[in-house]
Amino acid sequence: MIDLHCHILPGIDDGAKDLEDSMDMARKAVAEGITHILASPHYKNGHWDNEKQDILSLVEEVQEELNARDIPLTIFPGQEVRINGEFFEDVEENRIQFIDEGNQYVLIEFPTPMIPQYAEKLFFEMQREGITPIIVHPERNHAVLKDPDLLMSFVEKGVLVQLTAASYTGGFGKEIQKVSKQLIESNLVHFIASDAHNIGSRSFHMKEAYQKLEKEFGPEKVAEYHQVTKDLVNGEPIFTKTPQKVKKAKFLGLF
Repeated sequence: MIDLHCHILPGIDDGAKDLEDSMDMARKAVAEGITHILASPHYKNGHWDNEKQDILSLVEEVQEELNARDIPLTIFPGQEVRINGEFFEDVEENRIQFIDEGNQYVLIEFPTPMIPQYAEKLFFEMQREGITPIIVHPERNHAVLKDPDLLMSFVEKGVLVQLTAASYTGGFGKEIQKVSKQLIESNLVHFIASDAHNIGSRSFHMKEAYQKLEKEFGPEKVAEYHQVTKDLVNGEPIFTKTPQKVKKAKFLGLF
């Protein structure tokens, strides 16, 4: 199993505090059946500015320690980029760490309260340059929680979406869990990742999430999500199902 969103690198954001924390997270990941992790520290979120070169060197350091301790886990360099107007300048200055070696796929985070008005224009420009943005954990965005169909306009245009495992399993509350299921039903998310920060309050929950996914949507959906994660890492084209509007609950009126 591949986890494409994880804060396992030590001491650079609100994830693992030190190398021992990273090793604890690695053991937990392996216990859940995870074989590969995309390390995705925060970039330009107002607190942390982890640039590509710093990420690359730290991934190498962590991988060496994993190998030395015989922990069977492979770490890839990644980045969780807070949406901002300087994206192309950062690409030009080699500060952005894409998922794949061909620089086609990148994780993009919206601010929690809202979706910036310029997001659609920026994503259009990214796609015109051959870059596919991947919106991370939209189910925790306040605007999407209020109206899940806001994702439709993005997904219809080829933007990809990542759902957080703990959101789907109930770790962030019943409302976020309900919206998570609605997004899966409507083909508005394309794969699950952990967004793990530690082994306590923000752990992986990947095994539980995929078991729940198989129970509610069948093994075909599980295989579909696993295939997307493999294709993203390899820089392959992603084939998605047609998105649909979220089904609203029906209430019986008095008349």
